[in-house]
Amino acid sequence: MNSDSVLGESENFLNMLDHVSTLAPLNKPVIIQGERGSGKELVAQRLHFLSTRWQENFITLNCAALNENLLDSELFGHETGAFTGAQKRHQGRFERAHQGTLFLDEIGNAPLVVQEKLLRAIEYGEIERIGGTTTLTVDVRVICASHEDLPAHVAAGKFRADLLDRLAFDVIYVPPLRERQADILPLANHFAMQMCRELNRPYFAGFTHFAEQQLLTAAWPGNVRELKNVIERSIYRSTQVDTPLNEVILSPFQTPSSELVLEDSHSARPALPINLREWQHQQEADFVKASLQQFSQHTLAAKALGLTYHQFRALLKKHGI
Repeated sequence: MNSDSVLGESENFLNMLDHVSTLAPLNKPVIIQGERGSGKELVAQRLHFLSTRWQENFITLNCAALNENLLDSELFGHETGAFTGAQKRHQGRFERAHQGTLFLDEIGNAPLVVQEKLLRAIEYGEIERIGGTTTLTVDVRVICASHEDLPAHVAAGKFRADLLDRLAFDVIYVPPLRERQADILPLANHFAMQMCRELNRPYFAGFTHFAEQQLLTAAWPGNVRELKNVIERSIYRSTQVDTPLNEVILSPFQTPSSELVLEDSHSARPALPINLREWQHQQEADFVKASLQQFSQHTLAAKALGLTYHQFRALLKKHGI
């Protein structure tokens, strides 16, 4: 099991892990609800490895990645000649997960026709391969995940109410990273040390206070997955091996420098004669605007200009920004 699944110190994350530990021994279907990148599959793995099925297969399938026919085939298998291109018998995920766990990600994307067959498989433990006439018995614990509102899908006629009732013995809610402030820096350090090992660097020297503030004030719409990508990118681009990392590159399109970049029209030497005070006033305003464009948080923009937060706020008021 990936160790990232158990990293966390925040109260809501620890409460979620307690919920997982309580549900794991039960041979019941579970729905994992959470935003993209929040770690739903890792939670499903934890449910499996803490259960009595831990020595058997943990099989996964993303229901959003396949069309109706392919999803049907991947779930239940097919016989030779069942359709064009079916040159040999294919075992579906239910068969491969026999006596183990089947994790179905993005279950809300499963077509209604497939949902009907899913209901029978979960209710009675019976499946049939496409093109087959033999009913197969399977013993599988089904865990599903979704970032969508499944009851709303039921109300809209996109999801079967009876299937949702059968799947949702209980629901585990994975908190988004923005609600796990205490976990951001420990996770960032963990991912940084992993990346340093991958790059054969002897150690990770940590983050500066400025970099920590970048991490703590970011919105993280992509959650833990986004944080991992950001840290790996920042370590890879950094040449600071022996000193703490001072720059977190939140976007791959971000200029890899903490220096403010002004448009060329304002960085050129002005033509004389000029009103020096007016020119200085405009330059000051341009630097303030540039800091806001590069740093979404006022505290970070102030640090980039070498100002305190209150000094920066005074400049905003002065220039009407």
